[in-house]
Amino acid sequence: MKITFLGGTETVTGSKYLIETNSTTVLIDCGLYQGYKNLRERNRQELPFDISKLDAIFLTHAHLDHSGYIPVLYKQGYRGPIYTHHATKELCKVLLMDSGHIQEADTRFYKKYKLSKHIDPQPLYDSATAEKTMELFKSVDYSETFSIGDIKAHLQSAGHILGAASIILEAEGKTIGFSGDVGRSDDVFMKPPEPLPELDLLLLESTYGNRRHEDSDPFTQLADIIKETIKDGGVLLIPSFAVGRAQSLQHILATLMKEDGIPRLPIYLDSPMAISVSDIYSRYQHETRLDKQDFDKMSAATTYTRDVEESKAITTQQYPHIIIAGSGMATGGRILHHFKRLLSNHRTRVLFTGYQAGGTRGAKMIDGVDHVKIHGQWIRIKAKVEVMNGLSGHADYVDLMNWLKQSSLRSTMPIQLVHGDPNALEAMRDHLRQNTLYDVKIATYKSTITL
Repeated sequence: MKITFLGGTETVTGSKYLIETNSTTVLIDCGLYQGYKNLRERNRQELPFDISKLDAIFLTHAHLDHSGYIPVLYKQGYRGPIYTHHATKELCKVLLMDSGHIQEADTRFYKKYKLSKHIDPQPLYDSATAEKTMELFKSVDYSETFSIGDIKAHLQSAGHILGAASIILEAEGKTIGFSGDVGRSDDVFMKPPEPLPELDLLLLESTYGNRRHEDSDPFTQLADIIKETIKDGGVLLIPSFAVGRAQSLQHILATLMKEDGIPRLPIYLDSPMAISVSDIYSRYQHETRLDKQDFDKMSAATTYTRDVEESKAITTQQYPHIIIAGSGMATGGRILHHFKRLLSNHRTRVLFTGYQAGGTRGAKMIDGVDHVKIHGQWIRIKAKVEVMNGLSGHADYVDLMNWLKQSSLRSTMPIQLVHGDPNALEAMRDHLRQNTLYDVKIATYKSTITL
């Protein structure tokens, strides 16, 4: 059995792992590259394998850095099955179509204002292609075994977001684990990840391989930031991932208001995608830590602005308020329109609540840049930029090591580290080598290993 690393290596985006046996070829995850331009350019490069020989795609979860390249394969002729959890299938329908829609809108904008270096810029795919892609999805339960050729596999809950899974694959006498993105044991919203079975190889994510999560209580931290925003008479802008983060924020805000931790003030979820995702989370409430009353409380506390006119109407709000809008790294979405309007106002606060990949607007703003470029225009930043790390959906290096200890892994099992920036990967390798007997290596782009 051969594994080729086609993404998620020395970076946190573009996850793709090609598995080849004597008779079967599958792809584990099929993500978009995001962040730095040199990485995004890989989205336009041809994959180094014959798509006509690809038998199936196994998908760990719905985030675009794991799923967002699937419609590109569809455009290139892929018509095989895509196996994933039921909730992931529903989330992908929302995320992939939104991704296609954003690409269409950005392309129209670049053409209209001649902002592209290309004479006729084209999207990677459009929303219609994303919708057709959904016909290929085949959803399964956790622990349900499914087979393609001589490969057997099953999913087990990884925490992180709704439907997120680690994939356990068996073929040619070997068992391989693909961690996917691993959640935290103390997440405010999701249940902890399930321990792994005995494996011959583990591909382990390392997003937080060099960091610990803050011990601070996210409820208290968010309450303090809101009180300061109210004191300044400003607006709190929260760029948010539509899946997981937006729902956690709604839960915390609703709880704070109910318990008088903050004054009651308008909260806008200005993201059609996040609104749809919240509905999906509500239907799969049993997969989370919350009960039905919690979800009802979240909905009652939040104003959902689905269409453009409702979003524009927020500009007439004169009193302190909170706007949650996509995207989480400020790479697109409605948050950019609010940035253009409010970043130059010193009363504004911007709160980043999740990981910011290098090269994104979010990463640049956290680093303290004076200006950001939005839709071809440089916007001066006078707003206060805050960071809240307590809501990350990723396990940190201590969480990951505890997860491995709870699992049924043999002491000298080989590990290939993936899905981390270079510093995080190096640190994670050092942590594991110092504290375990695992044979730890860092996967590199387009490298191949054989079991």
